[in-house]
Amino acid sequence: MKKIFEDTETAFALKTDTELDRAYFLFKMIQSEPLVRIGTAITNFALKAHMPVEHLIRASVFDHFCGGVTEEDCLPVIEKMYTKNVHATLDYSVEGKEDENQFDLAQKIILQNIDFAQEKNSIPFAVFKPTGFGRFALYQKLTEGIELTTEEKSEWQKVIQRFDTVCKVAHDKNVTLLIDAEESWMQGAADDLIELMMQTYNKEKAIVFSTLQMYRWDRLDYLKGLYKRAIANGFCVGMKVVRGAYMEKERERAEEKGYPSPICKDKQATDDNYNAAIRFMMDNEKMALFAGTHNEESSHLLMELADEKEISKNDSRLWFGQLYGMSDHISYNLAKEGYNVAKYLPYGPVRDVMPYLIRRAEENTSVSGQTSRELSLLKRERKRRKL
Repeated sequence: MKKIFEDTETAFALKTDTELDRAYFLFKMIQSEPLVRIGTAITNFALKAHMPVEHLIRASVFDHFCGGVTEEDCLPVIEKMYTKNVHATLDYSVEGKEDENQFDLAQKIILQNIDFAQEKNSIPFAVFKPTGFGRFALYQKLTEGIELTTEEKSEWQKVIQRFDTVCKVAHDKNVTLLIDAEESWMQGAADDLIELMMQTYNKEKAIVFSTLQMYRWDRLDYLKGLYKRAIANGFCVGMKVVRGAYMEKERERAEEKGYPSPICKDKQATDDNYNAAIRFMMDNEKMALFAGTHNEESSHLLMELADEKEISKNDSRLWFGQLYGMSDHISYNLAKEGYNVAKYLPYGPVRDVMPYLIRRAEENTSVSGQTSRELSLLKRERKRRKL
């Protein structure tokens, strides 16, 4: 199979020279861990002190990694990507809000996004985080098997109701719903709740998708167990498969609390785990896969598996996904070849999206190969345009 990810002209066709220069500058900054630490500290201080820095943030890192402040704000970006057959997944990326009003607001926004997705071919999915609908500590207590108080039981029923409401609407409107994964010490409760939604709404096809973070060494066994239960109970499995987003936090907590780290021993083990998961899903019926990956090897593997299994490039059960602002060489070249591709497009008020943006910067700093690859491709495209 031909290697398609070296085509920088296709990868960056939508970027102006100015946007290309900004991207190069940003990744050059992100490559430096001290600069990321200093920049994060200064940004947090400026926001807490209510200094007028939002315009500066928006003009730089925000506009590179986010679609806008509101859904409507994102529409020009969405339609622009769709001219190259790259779809968008609107991701309301406000994190750390922990009161009932905010949870109700998050539900309202996800329902609006489902309506958006139903109306526009360019938006095939809606997405939310479990902690968008309920307190982290509540998921954690359930995951750890700690008895809830009467008040907490009532609170958990509201979480279940929010999940059920959005899953039912997604099912009725035939919009695929992606539910993100979070930290391991709360994920068990989320997994159980999402499986309940799959049993209810995935009878004919996968509408509700969970997420596997394959830097966790236990996730392949979990996937196989879930599949057995799905076959036994007559429902389809929808799964977004990613490498993971909380590695440093996971390792630090495991060391602090004195339990074995849930994270694979090294990057190669994570890569092997990821590839084993997508192989398992491609080998079995009644499964739908959203491969969230910035890894070229895994992308090529999935293309080869689809070819071997004679699965059409545009089969609705197979999607590739990358984050907006990253890995355009994968997204746009896959789309050019006719594969289903969707970019996760974060949006929300600048201040509220900062935790997401800081995590993006920290992840890119810790995965040095990723940043180096982005820089080399951007450098090559700048050179090509000058020539």
